[in-house]
Amino acid sequence: MKLEAKREHLLKPLQHVIGAVERKQTLPILTNVLLTARERELTLTATDLEVELSVRVELPVDTPGEITLPARKLHDILRALPEDATVTLTVEGDKVTVRCGRSRFTLVTLPASDFPTLEDLPFTGDIHLPQGTLRSLIERTHFAMAQQDVRYYLNGLLLEVGPGVLRVVATDGHRLAFQELRTEVDVAETRQVIVPRKGVLELLRLLADSEAEAVLGLGANHIRLTMGDIRFTSKLIDGKFPDYQRVIPQEGGRILIADRMVLRSALARAGIVLNDKSQGVRLQLEDWVLRAQAQNSEQEEAEEEIEINYSGGPMEIGFNVAYLLDALGALGGELAKLSFTDAASSCLIEEAEGGGSKHVVMPMRL
Repeated sequence: MKLEAKREHLLKPLQHVIGAVERKQTLPILTNVLLTARERELTLTATDLEVELSVRVELPVDTPGEITLPARKLHDILRALPEDATVTLTVEGDKVTVRCGRSRFTLVTLPASDFPTLEDLPFTGDIHLPQGTLRSLIERTHFAMAQQDVRYYLNGLLLEVGPGVLRVVATDGHRLAFQELRTEVDVAETRQVIVPRKGVLELLRLLADSEAEAVLGLGANHIRLTMGDIRFTSKLIDGKFPDYQRVIPQEGGRILIADRMVLRSALARAGIVLNDKSQGVRLQLEDWVLRAQAQNSEQEEAEEEIEINYSGGPMEIGFNVAYLLDALGALGGELAKLSFTDAASSCLIEEAEGGGSKHVVMPMRL
């Protein structure tokens, strides 16, 4: 294999796929990137057996072929070379020579035949939507995923695809984030898949906040997203996600409506005195007034008072302030609506103007 290209034409696609390369691997081949050179086209592929990333780039190829190279070493070499420099890759036996001007590097290769790929997996029901729309759905929910929970099905993001609707849900057992999008989805029946945390974070890194198209395909055990010349494939978590519809409470009898950013800023200020051990904030609700009180183990205190639209009778309830801040930050719109039943029940947080976003936060004893 031999090819010549501008530094940027090799570095940029390598930066797209390197997120799938683990630094510490028991299998040496997984620290490598697969280079597949065909006529006027080079494809770079990286995987950790859970996530696979592949990028295709058009460039002249002198001698077609396939080889794997140490991904991070190649990345570091390309980053260190001058901008707009011309780079030549030449495979000779089990080594590859990288030349640029008076610089020359020799790297050891591993056979392309040993590289595990997910090329021929079957996917059905392609869903076409703007990258920015999918990115927004993930951004508004992913923070509620669990981290290293023994209930492994919580360590990921639920995608629910049904006729004319796409739903994204995440929960860690203490809070839940739900986002719904009404769109043209041509499927006969509803299907649920759970994307693991690493795959979700890679999607956030790859998806552009633009109208450029993304094509989503669902397989038996994998999910695939194609964004132009970038192809992302991830294993799915094999498990049953909780019935989130049962977790989302009906609108309670006590309704609070407030300016979303004013409320969020007040809670953030009250949370300044809190630390990792005590994240609890006490909310005191009265007609037209909300007081947010926080106290840490050193008896330091903070109190914030804001005007709200509330007339459900006096109530006092405690929450993890970080959960409230995450939920309010994920909402759109100017006004937030918080629904309460009593001090022992979950709070439902929505956009006052309506929309497809719902957040549920469990109360905590203070």
